[in-house]
Amino acid sequence: MSKNFWGFAGAYPWAGFAFGRAPGGRFFENGEMRLALLSLLAEGPKHGYQLMKEMGGRSGGAYRASAGSVYPTLQQLEDEGMVVAEMVSGRRVYSLTDRGREEIESEPETIRRIWERAERYEDWNQYMGPDSFAVLPALGMLVRASLRAAASGKSEPVREILERARRQVESL
Repeated sequence: MSKNFWGFAGAYPWAGFAFGRAPGGRFFENGEMRLALLSLLAEGPKHGYQLMKEMGGRSGGAYRASAGSVYPTLQQLEDEGMVVAEMVSGRRVYSLTDRGREEIESEPETIRRIWERAERYEDWNQYMGPDSFAVLPALGMLVRASLRAAASGKSEPVREILERARRQVESL
């Protein structure tokens, strides 16, 4: 995997946090929304709301798909012949076409990365709550102080202190 921002392989330095997204704050990179939708439709026909719920569920609620992003993408996929829609009980239900299957079969690695990233968000979401948010100001100050000390050439003692603190917190 190639290194990107600050030399981190395949991730940004804050990617371990639920809010750790690529610059711009987008959950999906260019072209990924369509692949995510196609991969969900490979599991069976779904209407738009089901797709939005599934995307939210797979990210533990960290990503909330909006109708303004899902429905235009579905329309584009329909225009491209990747999906077909039919009315079922008053809802447009989308199904994958052979062309849509070919598209997801040509991008297995990207699709795998999309859902792995969603799982990382899901892992973090279980820890988010009022008590968790109470420690964020202190955590922010710790990060700032750590980075300041590391920038002044003291990265090794900072790393040791942080590792010791991590072990202590984990033992609580």
